[in-house]
Amino acid sequence: MNLHRSDAIALAQGIAEYVTDSATYDVAICPPYVYLDATANSLSGSPVALGAQNMYAQSNGAYTGEISGTMLTDIGCQYVILGHSERRELLRECDTVVNEKLHAALANGLKAIVCVGETLDEREAGTTDEIVATELHGSLAGISNEQMANVTLAYEPIWAIGTGKVATPEQAEQVHAHLRSVLTEIFGEETAESVRIQYGGSVKPGNAAELLSQPNVDGALVGGASLTVEAFTGILAAIS
Repeated sequence: MNLHRSDAIALAQGIAEYVTDSATYDVAICPPYVYLDATANSLSGSPVALGAQNMYAQSNGAYTGEISGTMLTDIGCQYVILGHSERRELLRECDTVVNEKLHAALANGLKAIVCVGETLDEREAGTTDEIVATELHGSLAGISNEQMANVTLAYEPIWAIGTGKVATPEQAEQVHAHLRSVLTEIFGEETAESVRIQYGGSVKPGNAAELLSQPNVDGALVGGASLTVEAFTGILAAIS
């Protein structure tokens, strides 16, 4: 929940100008709902995809204040973030809610970025693997191997969101490898290996290369560093 309209447009334009058709990575930006239309216009003709930060599970109806998947695709969205740590923690979204949204997103042709992660207390208690595995099973319930082609996972250690703290590359890799093993149990090795698992938690130009060099870290879900062209493109430069 950042920036004004003019800033959002300038940010999208700056990123669109940086990312060329020859880029070796995929980029999507996910502004607040009220800036989606303006951002879509700024990205026209660019390889940068548009995404939303959330959606509701129902397609239409008397759900005042909510936004449906059909509305997102209508305005040009290709991606949607589901189960972000802040929505789980602050808005009490559980795995069942995330799962309902995931089914709706995929049914509407959206690609979903599904987030999991532990709190500081859970990490210090040594339950990180159990927590993320439970969230993964619940969030992906009823999803087929074919549908997983349109699902990206994001590991977000909640203690590293907006705090400036970052999981070490080794900590991130350990959890990502565990998530990959859980995916293998659910979907088999071929599907598990094909799923992108992003790291999200104070990713910056200075730490992006080392984090993304880990075998099971396939990308980044960027937070605060996505608010300026310089910082965000600095991350892209670090991983090129």
